[in-house]
Amino acid sequence: MVIDFHTHTFPPKIAASTLEKLSAASHTLPFTDGTPDGLRASMAESGVELSVVLPVATAPRQVEHINDSSAAISERSQETGLLSFGCMHPDYEGWHDELARIKSLGLGGIKLHPVYQGVDFDDPRTLRILDRAGELGLIVVTHAGLDVGFPGVVRCSPEMVANAVRQVGPLKLVLAHMGGWRCWDRVLELLPELPVYIDTSFSTGRMTPADSHYSEEELQLLDGGGFMELVRAFGPSRVLFGSDSPWSSQSESLDWIRARPLAGDELHMMLGGNAAGLLGL
Repeated sequence: MVIDFHTHTFPPKIAASTLEKLSAASHTLPFTDGTPDGLRASMAESGVELSVVLPVATAPRQVEHINDSSAAISERSQETGLLSFGCMHPDYEGWHDELARIKSLGLGGIKLHPVYQGVDFDDPRTLRILDRAGELGLIVVTHAGLDVGFPGVVRCSPEMVANAVRQVGPLKLVLAHMGGWRCWDRVLELLPELPVYIDTSFSTGRMTPADSHYSEEELQLLDGGGFMELVRAFGPSRVLFGSDSPWSSQSESLDWIRARPLAGDELHMMLGGNAAGLLGL
């Protein structure tokens, strides 16, 4: 079973305008129309059987509505192949009870985005969320490293991750973008010994530019050697396939990983086995 652990969708009414705004900020092109149906079409083409949708609350007022919508998506996962996580914003006052409600809604975890939310990963407001999520058995997926749409801004550095993990209880933590987008040298130095997972989203091959903003060198992400170095450091049992759809092609991302020197059982773990275990499938 191929599971994409890192995807995004938007309500059809705002998908086009949202993608236009995000594409302009990142100077990259999307690979779907950003809707649930667009993701499902991509899944059918690529052979992905389940996609985990990761919503982001960019303001505290959005939290409850997004979580209700996420629960509605997940209720139809057997039919659609889309399984949504919930969200949390570090400044949401009812974080303690809302995390319990997320659990009661049957959502397996939450997504944090320190850059969009303007709060460092090792800030006390984030630490309390991590600790509570660990108590409830919720998975936490966080954006890690730089963000293509916010040049130079890092609110979840490898150093912050190490500091946070030392301060909270046991936690199912997934660091997106191979542990820290464009911070991969520091990821290798600081994070492999920590009890964390990494996902492959928006980290392999090259970005697809929307204009001439980037140089050819800037478009390059991890090459095969750099990718395999991280896989060997963490071990394939702690690597999750993620595309970051619509910002990467699910088909191209899978083909790129399958072309790496990985054994069959390693590919099985990375492309779905590890995710199935985390999700309790």
